Amino acid sequence: MLPEDIHPVSRCRLAPPKREDFDDAGKVVFDSYVDPNGGSIRGLQGPGGIQLHSPKLAQINRPLNKYLRFDCGFTPRQREVAILITAREADSRFEWAAHEPESRKCGVPEETIQAIKHKRSLEAVPEEDAVIIQLGREAFGARKVSPATYRRALEAFGAKGLVDLVALMGKYAATAAMLCVFDMQLDDGETAILPLE
Repeated sequence: MLPEDIHPVSRCRLAPPKREDFDDAGKVVFDSYVDPNGGSIRGLQGPGGIQLHSPKLAQINRPLNKYLRFDCGFTPRQREVAILITAREADSRFEWAAHEPESRKCGVPEETIQAIKHKRSLEAVPEEDAVIIQLGREAFGARKVSPATYRRALEAFGAKGLVDLVALMGKYAATAAMLCVFDMQLDDGETAILPLE
């Protein structure tokens, strides 16, 4: 049973956007979000559908999202580790449910996924993953990044890479906030695979 303020199709507090409600420019943006070859992982169910309620925001967000996810030089594995630690620090079950399977497809080792998921020690985690995880834990959990963690991340990614990494993580933190406010629900039958601790 969905909470009473949740729309049964969008599975959040907003009704799903309808293409016919957009002007011509908005229809182009709408179509880009539902495109099976380049749309969001979840199409209109999730952050994409929520953002389309502000068509200009959705339009501006699209190229930024594309740059941070695919064009700034991160490997798919680096990208997914950054997204997972951000989702975990925000306790974003919907984001986690979308990206845990995606991270496996991108080659993120199981020990990395489990260390993030269960907030475990990073001793058994590959160094590159550990740098990203520690940065995320400090930035979003402690809200203070130590000089040692900063130096480690700067050495691993360089100035440009670190700026892009923080921007990617910030983008997913903003997405987690959007999912929280609009109470995005998991699919029927989908188990909440992120423990809330």
